[in-house]
Amino acid sequence: MWSTDWAARAACREIDPDSLFVQGAAQNRAKLICRGCPVRTECLADALDNRIEFGVWGGMTERERRALLRRRPEVTSWRALLEDARQRYQRVETTRDELVTG
Repeated sequence: MWSTDWAARAACREIDPDSLFVQGAAQNRAKLICRGCPVRTECLADALDNRIEFGVWGGMTERERRALLRRRPEVTSWRALLEDARQRYQRVETTRDELVTG
């Protein structure tokens, strides 16, 4: 299920925001904060849809997001794309689990 209040549930909500707006190797450390975040996808979709230029969002740096936006210029809503992908993945997982437990 897509979380519309994702910022309140984000793994980074209680850390210093400046730690997500860093450069160089520090960006890799910032991305680690996102690794287990329950709303990582929502955060990334918001950053992509709003063309946020700075900081680590959804586990991606600004450079990585720009590259993704260049590769997929036809995407008009990252939220819709990522939400649909999540739903399809969950349906496949549910079907797989049902087949395994039979």
